[in-house]
Amino acid sequence: MKKLIVISAFLLSLTNQSFAAMEDDPVLTKFMLNEFETSDEAENPFTWNAQLWIGKDLNKFWIKTEGEQEDGRTEESEVQLLYSKAIAPYWDIQMGVRRDNRNDIDRDWLVIGYEGLAPYFFEIDTALFLGKSGQAALRLEAEYELILTQKLVLSPEVEVNIYAEEDSERSTGAGLSNIEAGVRLRYEIRREFAPYIGVTWNSLYGDTADIAKTSGDEASNTSVVIGIRAWF
Repeated sequence: MKKLIVISAFLLSLTNQSFAAMEDDPVLTKFMLNEFETSDEAENPFTWNAQLWIGKDLNKFWIKTEGEQEDGRTEESEVQLLYSKAIAPYWDIQMGVRRDNRNDIDRDWLVIGYEGLAPYFFEIDTALFLGKSGQAALRLEAEYELILTQKLVLSPEVEVNIYAEEDSERSTGAGLSNIEAGVRLRYEIRREFAPYIGVTWNSLYGDTADIAKTSGDEASNTSVVIGIRAWF
């Protein structure tokens, strides 16, 4: 009888540990609307930048999308479908595919990315994109959040895009293509919802700038933006 009690207690202990393990690593989801804004440019463009992930601590599936519309017409858009694997505390490696559209031209890419939180709480997102016919691109993004008060947060960020080859159909040259920087001040009505105002600056370089100038476009511009940031 004593042996039966001991065995039962042991099996019960294993069962409780299994349930605890299941509860410790549940399937979670998060939707993040990083930017949903318009600017003071003549065309009053509307831009978005959003992410959705579902999964557990170590393994997740991501959807990332961003783009711009002018007068109800999508000028450019991008969607990434990614598998994300945690390889270190605060750092994930991501792999998947990307489809984007610019100037009504679609491009498909393979994606290898590295995303996480660097020292001093800099959020880093880097990705290598591999396309057809030897085309390749590199994107580097960094963002920092400076908490001014319990409600006010100042968020500077920068993005750099580099291309291996010229893509004349999409007005993109080889080498350093553009650097986009911005700073946004948001007021968190709730942590999950915050309107913001900010300033963005975008500058084209090298062959990309030459293509823009030939087409009569400006190689750099500065805009005031207003929008909302939300997550759930």
